[in-house]
Amino acid sequence: MEQISGDYIVRATAAEAQIRAFACTTRNLVEAAREAHNTSPVVTAALGRLLSAGAMMGSMLKGEKDLLTLQIKGDGPVGDITVTADGAGNVKGYAGVPDVILPANQAGKLDVAGAVGKGMLRVIKDMGLKEPYVGQTMLQTSEIAEDLTYYFATSEQTPSAVGLGVLMERNNTVRQAGGFIIQLMPFAEESVIGRLEKNLAHITSVTAMLDTVIHDGGSGPEQMLEQILDGLGCEVMESMPTVFACNCSKCKIEKVLISLGKKEIQDMIDDGQEIEVGCHFCNKKYIFSVEELKRLL
Repeated sequence: MEQISGDYIVRATAAEAQIRAFACTTRNLVEAAREAHNTSPVVTAALGRLLSAGAMMGSMLKGEKDLLTLQIKGDGPVGDITVTADGAGNVKGYAGVPDVILPANQAGKLDVAGAVGKGMLRVIKDMGLKEPYVGQTMLQTSEIAEDLTYYFATSEQTPSAVGLGVLMERNNTVRQAGGFIIQLMPFAEESVIGRLEKNLAHITSVTAMLDTVIHDGGSGPEQMLEQILDGLGCEVMESMPTVFACNCSKCKIEKVLISLGKKEIQDMIDDGQEIEVGCHFCNKKYIFSVEELKRLL
């Protein structure tokens, strides 16, 4: 299989298709999000975990135009976190309050649960039907990986193990990021489940695994799955690149302004100043002159 440079997602099966598995490395993707939104370390970790999950869950979509949205609505200082992904590995996202600073948690790690707080996880799948699929569960730990494990079990009735991680450098750039999603098929045998549980018990953290693998000259996702699915006959099916990518444009922002209505646009014109409109997802700024506003009116 051709090696992909940069961030990518791997899809695999094991135990004669009794297990399906996904793993990704997302350092560049999460660093791009950090740069776009100028996020603090704890927000980079929270947003990065959700971006990694979004990339893998997006790759599960079947249709070319299918879209996945993950929303965390917590009562913590970071506010809402939103991530959108498609089936081609494109993912984008933002946090409500990007510059939250919190002391480390009791384990000496970035306090993602403290930043997120208590609340809800929503998974929205727009698959071109009349209504999108919406699954909603209560946050269990607010560490994101465990919350998605709970979501898969309760909303999709799929026993799963989710691991997500973001490791920061001392200068607050991203050192490692990635994750895995392991899912049991309904016909999985007890011996397979037992072996998988034993393997997962030895996994300390995603970022520690990635750091070790990459330090030893590996690339990440495949080696992660080899460890997690050790003794279960892991077979990599395909890999695909994943990137932080936004499809916003001045044309799309124009449509948003038009949707505000004539009175709102006229008020902007009457102010006599150019206006700046930013995209939530990538923080790109678009400038509209008074003449352009008159054209929109």
